[in-house]
Amino acid sequence: MSNRRLPTAANYPVPTPANGQDPRFTRGLLFDIARRIEDAGFPPITTGHDLVRLMETLYVFCYSEDR
Repeated sequence: MSNRRLPTAANYPVPTPANGQDPRFTRGLLFDIARRIEDAGFPPITTGHDLVRLMETLYVFCYSEDR
């Protein structure tokens, strides 16, 4: 096992695009993350409410500086 330390500088949040649209933040990204959560053994994300909550959480992680 490597003795490397985790970087101390954070890469997130990233700046919110000026027009409010980020072409990287897609439904495909959301569904890929939902699938990985399920693959890790968590219950499947099958309802709209759960998808909305996941999308909001991902958006806050990527763009919000209110922490």
